[in-house]
Amino acid sequence: MNETTTSRNPAPPHPAVGHVVPLPVLAAVWAGLMVLTVVTVAVTTVNLGWFNIWLALLIATAKAALVALYFMHLRYDSPFNAIVLVAALLFVTLFIAIALMDTAAYQETFEVPPNVRLAPS
Repeated sequence: MNETTTSRNPAPPHPAVGHVVPLPVLAAVWAGLMVLTVVTVAVTTVNLGWFNIWLALLIATAKAALVALYFMHLRYDSPFNAIVLVAALLFVTLFIAIALMDTAAYQETFEVPPNVRLAPS
């Protein structure tokens, strides 16, 4: 037996560094996140009706996918894991959007409690 394998630990140890991402890739992902943040803020000034929430959720999903894929190195792992992550993020986006769309049906029956003051509009 060599010194990396023993009877108690037959697998070789993990490398000290899993994957080194080049600085230009990290800078491009960071720049993309900054652009998406500016787009998110800019979209709030435009009234798109019911599409505002969908657009905000899609931008947030794209930002979450970028962070997980590049900063958490999921991009360089098994492609199946990346596909599962992106699919899960899309389903969470879908579920949140559907739940928020459903709240519009109950706005007419919403009553403000007597001890709560609303800001003037």
